[in-house]
Amino acid sequence: MDRNRPIAVIGSGTMGNGIAQVLAQSKFPVTLIDVAPEILDRAKASIDKSLERLVKKGALPADEKQTIIGRVKFTTKLEEVRDAQMVIEAIIEDAAVKKDLFGRLDALMPPGAILASNTSSISITELGAATKRADRVIGMHFMNPVPVMQLIEIIRGLATSDATLSETVALAKELQKTPVAVQDYPGFVANRILLPMINEAVYCLMENLASPEDIDTVMKLGMNHPMGPLALADLIGLDICLNVLNVLYDGLGDPKYSPCPLLVKMVKAGYLGRKTKRGFYDYNA
Repeated sequence: MDRNRPIAVIGSGTMGNGIAQVLAQSKFPVTLIDVAPEILDRAKASIDKSLERLVKKGALPADEKQTIIGRVKFTTKLEEVRDAQMVIEAIIEDAAVKKDLFGRLDALMPPGAILASNTSSISITELGAATKRADRVIGMHFMNPVPVMQLIEIIRGLATSDATLSETVALAKELQKTPVAVQDYPGFVANRILLPMINEAVYCLMENLASPEDIDTVMKLGMNHPMGPLALADLIGLDICLNVLNVLYDGLGDPKYSPCPLLVKMVKAGYLGRKTKRGFYDYNA
């Protein structure tokens, strides 16, 4: 990838601003696009806070923080993708919304530019079919939190070209991440394994096998997981967990992927985890 040409990121939430940060830290000019200035202001504050943590740890020289932030252009104008060599979409996990966006981006982007999605479960083949550049559409599933986690799942759609795969893998390595190429099936690899585990933990809670704390302790101390599945679900967002399970269930047709009724009930109640201050744990304190 050319460090003199911008990479655009669509969506400035937790994943989007994290992706923008790691791109800027790797000296790429970044165009971060979202629908409202106040959302972008929160994204800029989040990037600033994340970089400040690195400064305090001694992992980043203090004078580099503003240089990194200065590489990011914050804008509400989707037309800014016209100069981008690559666009990474990081919006809501909804296939219809993503396909509509991909169609609009395809019309605006330069010929030959790569269009990537940070989707955690939605078909890359389906997203590519919404464009006239399916050979240049690919999945880049970053892990949360993006600045910390090393893995990027690289998902190749049915029409994705060898060149697109090669360029995307190379970019992941330039970001000092570890790319793993996977096939385009529901949930890919990470969520195909992770979400059934989280779902089973919710069943354990629903059936009163143990408290949330004890369920998480079993997985942390017994399986050496750094975070228990219920705390992890709160971090991911219970609505996102439910969406991914629905994709798995609809795409594979196996009842083992059917979402736990307690998870469905909590999402309907608006208990979505950390972002709403309440999930399997209470974060109001």
